[in-house]
Amino acid sequence: MTEQLRLMAVHAHPDDESSKGAATMAKYVSEGVDVLVVTCTGGERGSILNPKLQGDRYVEENIHEVRRKEMDEAREILGVSQEWLGFVDSGLPEGDPLPPLPEGCFALEDVDKAAGRLVRSIRAFRPQVVTTYDENGGYPHPDHIMTHKITMVAFEGAADPEKYPESEFGPVWQVAKVYYNQGFNRARTEALHEGLVARGLDSPYGEWLKRWDESEHVERNLTTHVPCADFFEIRDKALIAHRTQIDPDGGWFKVPMDVQKELWPTEDYELAKTVVPTSLPEDDLFAGIRDNA
Repeated sequence: MTEQLRLMAVHAHPDDESSKGAATMAKYVSEGVDVLVVTCTGGERGSILNPKLQGDRYVEENIHEVRRKEMDEAREILGVSQEWLGFVDSGLPEGDPLPPLPEGCFALEDVDKAAGRLVRSIRAFRPQVVTTYDENGGYPHPDHIMTHKITMVAFEGAADPEKYPESEFGPVWQVAKVYYNQGFNRARTEALHEGLVARGLDSPYGEWLKRWDESEHVERNLTTHVPCADFFEIRDKALIAHRTQIDPDGGWFKVPMDVQKELWPTEDYELAKTVVPTSLPEDDLFAGIRDNA
């Protein structure tokens, strides 16, 4: 291998990097891969989901600053670099009918213009691999869907000096592979649920599976399973650093660690774009790249 391997993970909000692919990133950091998290928004409109912090006036009035500090801590735990694209959180619209999105928010930005910021980051960092969300955002949050849109435009645009001139956006760079995070997949959920039930333990996944059945949940194509069980503890520690967004006593952490490692020791992805040959299924995001780097 003659060139440093680099992985870029593009996420919508601070905390997304710790709940989607965090163990994978920690694994690659341990192997010497340069990993950069790009966070599109500051999470300014995120709800305080940890009941222990709900009603905390300082946190409520300084949520943007608090979430930046949480991101700093999570970044250190994972061992990654991180940068902000600087867009404003759109919030999650609720109600029937849904209210309009707030003016100036990320989801209302012009896609090509917004993608230009990510093009600059890609051309500066020069990642061989980029991870992001599928066209549904993983779940239909407007910022997650917008993150998908700008990432796919930036994948093409980073290699296009006509659409994004080098004089403004830096020297062109061809990303080799783009993956969608698919950690919340049915196969994993069923394996954990059935394994917990067989052990006589409570499962937090029964309601998930029921909702999926009722909504005719469509499963994605899982192409890549990265073994990273040794880094699940680091993943959880990074997620807990986002104190406003996660209850350390909540359902997220109900599955014993040894059970997780035994039943589903991978994080899972969908290969969305590649310009290098590879053989599916994969166990490495850099499959097809390492030999040619």
